[in-house]
Amino acid sequence: MRYRKLGNTDLDVSLITLGTMTWGEQNTQAEGFAQIRRAQACGINFIDTAEMYPVPPKAETYATTERFIGNWFKERGDRADWVLASKIAGPGNGISHIRDGQLKHNRQHIVAALEESLKRLQTDYVDLYIIHRWDYATPIEETMEALHGLVRSGRVRALGASAMYGYQLHNLQALADEHGWTRFAALQNHYNLLYREDERELIPVCRQFGMSLTPYSPPASGHL
Repeated sequence: MRYRKLGNTDLDVSLITLGTMTWGEQNTQAEGFAQIRRAQACGINFIDTAEMYPVPPKAETYATTERFIGNWFKERGDRADWVLASKIAGPGNGISHIRDGQLKHNRQHIVAALEESLKRLQTDYVDLYIIHRWDYATPIEETMEALHGLVRSGRVRALGASAMYGYQLHNLQALADEHGWTRFAALQNHYNLLYREDERELIPVCRQFGMSLTPYSPPASGHL
């Protein structure tokens, strides 16, 4: 297994990520544990999850995936062996069962979402915390300052973004530099050989700011 640095951080991550978005919907906890063991045997050390998993998101299965992962850490005690990423659900997802459906990237929601994720994951930090989608209702200064506070507190080691346009990501990074706040280290966007739109703007922005690209759906949902 090959590894690389995650952006400008000291985190070494495997080039293959263990995806977990079906755990609790299509997969039981036992099946999730079997996937973790298989990933370990292959040298994978990067787990990606989110508070809204499993998908499709439902109130009755909300955050089951994070709970499964937390149960693994509790049972095996190997949290330090993993680079763990989780995501705060963002606006525009049509989800009504998370924070009364009023999803924002303001300080209150960011802090509350992380605290609940940490409880479910049974850990006191995540290596990569990702904001999902652009929040048009919250000043980006509030978002970036809140995220920077999580890094300074030690509960988050690095920041990531997902589902954004190039100009949005650039504005966030420039604002972080202006105020001395933590930059985003990674971008998680839709990218594969069939969908290459990110090559126009987002990937150049990642190169400009020394970010890693951790694409989702690289096999194009099984079409490749």
